[in-house]
Amino acid sequence: MSTDHGPSTTAWRKSSHSNGDGGACVEVADGFHGVIPVRDSKAPDGPTPVFPDTGWSAFVTAVKGGMI
Repeated sequence: MSTDHGPSTTAWRKSSHSNGDGGACVEVADGFHGVIPVRDSKAPDGPTPVFPDTGWSAFVTAVKGGMI
């Protein structure tokens, strides 16, 4: 598995929950086995934390459920 999750090698998708005015925009990348790279769309060359897919799934479930 590649550890390069940079913008030139990854197709990113913006969260459907990101606000429409260009503010809090989170992007994630699919297609990496067992992990989910995450970045701030306003800073695509900034840090790209990588989360275990099970942890990311639990986070998304909590957000959708209003727990976060």
